Amino acid sequence: MGQIVQSPGGSRAPATVAAVDSTPQQYLTFTLGGEMFAVAILNVKEIIEFGTVTEIPMMPGFIRGVINLRGAVVPVIDLSCRFGGKSTEVARRTCIVIVELEQGDQKHDIGVMVDAVSEVLEIARSEIEPPPSFGAKIRTDFISGMGKVNGKFVIILDVARVLSVEEIAMLTQASDSANVEAA
Repeated sequence: MGQIVQSPGGSRAPATVAAVDSTPQQYLTFTLGGEMFAVAILNVKEIIEFGTVTEIPMMPGFIRGVINLRGAVVPVIDLSCRFGGKSTEVARRTCIVIVELEQGDQKHDIGVMVDAVSEVLEIARSEIEPPPSFGAKIRTDFISGMGKVNGKFVIILDVARVLSVEEIAMLTQASDSANVEAA
C-alpha cells in the first residue's frame, strides 16, 4: 500500500498515484509533412523499407494499396492522405510502419506510410498534454495527446482511431457506392 501524501491544497492522495503519472512510456516518433508524430511502441510490430505496394482499384485515396508481408496481405495507409493532406511522395527515407490493431478478439496488421522514422522516445505521462480542441491540422479525435520533448510538441496519435478498421471499411463502401452511382 502506498503512503499517503498531503498535497498543498490539503487533500490526501496515495503516493503511488504520483509515481504512476510520471512513469515514462515509449513512443516511436516519425515525421510526416514536416510535423513530428508518435505512436505507442506497443502498437508497432516492425518497420520496413518502402517497397512494392500493389494498388487496388476503387479504394479511397488514403489506402495506398497492399503489401505481401511474409505471405500475409497487409493494407498500407498513406497517413498524410488520411489526415486530409496530399499523397506522400516516396523519398529515400520513406518507410512503412507495421502496426498491430486489436478489434474484438481479432488482430489486424496495417501498414502506415511515413516520411521518415526518427527514434524511440520515452515520454513521461506528466509531460503529455490533452489534445487541442481546435487548430490542429488533423482531426482532434485522432490525437491522444501532445507530448513535450526538449521544448517541442510531438503529436501522439490514437492509433485505434486513426486506423479504425470499421471507419476504413465504411469509407471504402461509401467510395464503392459513389463509383457505382457515377457509372
